[in-house]
Amino acid sequence: MPSRSDDDDPRLGDVSEGTVLRAILARTPSASHTILGPGDDAAVLAAPSGSVVATTDTLVHGPDFRLAWSSGYDLGWKSAAVNLADVAAMGARPTALLVALAVPRDLRLSFVEQLADGFRAACEALAPGCAVVGGDLTVSDVLTVAVTALGDLEGRSAVTRSGARPGDVVAVAGELGLSARGLAVLFGRFRDGDVPVPVVASQLAAGERAALDAQLRPSPPIGLGPVAAMAGATSMMDISDGLALDAGRMASASDITIDLRSDSLGDDPRLALAGGEDHALLATFPPDVLPPGFRVIGDVRTRGADGVLCDGQPVDVAGWDPYRDWDAAAG
Repeated sequence: MPSRSDDDDPRLGDVSEGTVLRAILARTPSASHTILGPGDDAAVLAAPSGSVVATTDTLVHGPDFRLAWSSGYDLGWKSAAVNLADVAAMGARPTALLVALAVPRDLRLSFVEQLADGFRAACEALAPGCAVVGGDLTVSDVLTVAVTALGDLEGRSAVTRSGARPGDVVAVAGELGLSARGLAVLFGRFRDGDVPVPVVASQLAAGERAALDAQLRPSPPIGLGPVAAMAGATSMMDISDGLALDAGRMASASDITIDLRSDSLGDDPRLALAGGEDHALLATFPPDVLPPGFRVIGDVRTRGADGVLCDGQPVDVAGWDPYRDWDAAAG
């Protein structure tokens, strides 16, 4: 978007709610399942399969993102992507997003326009046919983006965390540890004491750009969620808090033990195990089933939830916990 002068780019506190909403809606196409879009008290969506997958996620300035590091476009893209991944992890195809914004009065109108552009672009790239169909707008001292995502199972049963069986293989689609590497770059290179400073592209070393993109603008393999479901996935989930922690949740829900293979976790297995915000898809399949896009990283062992092993040994790393890690995130 071309840069504007301050006169042409008012602060939100200086314009009406209608002006902000019109700026957002001008950047919001119709979703393929939309019967009635924005403009009334609620949207109306078709549910061809008779069931709807629904999920919600909230991103708050401070623990979840920093304006020094994320543009409005980045924030819109990431807010869409993390919710689309949860829908895909159920084996569903995303159909619509509802977005609630709590915005400071001194935020510029152009930032909200960029936010809407990021939502649109993420939907077009990751889940064609999905779009923002409504939401809410209010004021707050802390910028907050809350998203509800809806999806269509297309007649299939939902794939849950609780269906893994002994003898299944454990597989993943997407990158492991790259987002955590990007977060380390931000905290290590773009912070002055406790204050985040803007990212300067010329200061990035080789390979750091991809890591930052994985953190600021993730691209989960959304289309592989339905592919996994149709192939016969016995369980599936989004890896948002780290492979070790999320695999442990799957093991607990399925009452099984997962044994991961370190030689399948890339050049830094510990980072792959502990790093959060990968938004890869973790799934289990019968041993003779592995759809394209997934790679085997372990096995389901005997019945009984002994948690997660790696090469037969207990895993001693933890993933992301916003309550435990709040101080580190807010520092």
